[in-house]
Amino acid sequence: MTSPHPHGPATIDTADLREQLTTGAGPRIIDVRTPAEFETAHIPGAYNVPLDVLREHRTELRGHLDEDVILVCRSGARATQAGQTLADAGLPHVKVLTGGILAWQAAHAPVNHGRPRWDLERQVRLIAGTIVLISILSSIAVPALKWIAALLGAGLAGAALTNTCAMGMLLGKLPYNRGSSCDFDTIVGQLRDTAPAGNRP
Repeated sequence: MTSPHPHGPATIDTADLREQLTTGAGPRIIDVRTPAEFETAHIPGAYNVPLDVLREHRTELRGHLDEDVILVCRSGARATQAGQTLADAGLPHVKVLTGGILAWQAAHAPVNHGRPRWDLERQVRLIAGTIVLISILSSIAVPALKWIAALLGAGLAGAALTNTCAMGMLLGKLPYNRGSSCDFDTIVGQLRDTAPAGNRP
């Protein structure tokens, strides 16, 4: 069942998406995680358009998407941001998969698996935790270093309040998380090949 979201895009749950995919052509699924996360596990037939690429090229992407689009990420946060970005670009009726790929896998829905990689959230926890630990331990010798941990804590609190993560966006640009599939021309080529007739140039 799809439902309106008071502060963002409408949502769709796993059961309804599975039904749509098995009873017809189904919607176009856009996965906004990093290429590494997408390679690890994704919904069959999904297209990988990382969030930063979607934000940068939202106007161009608008011409290759119809309104029957489902956005997917790990748990829903990045997909919601993507939905708001596309709404600003003139595509207001996209939906977000509630619970993201985690909910999809928990329901034992079909998944294409590849080489396992750490998801972006896990990488953020590792880096943030390491910085805090090193800062606190180092502050025994250099007391001022404790403020690094304080600044990081403030940054994480801000990320929670704004539902964004600067560290995650930076980590997403590292070679470990990238690949040829996130090249914009490649993405457009994939979308164009399966674009609805009315959206083809």
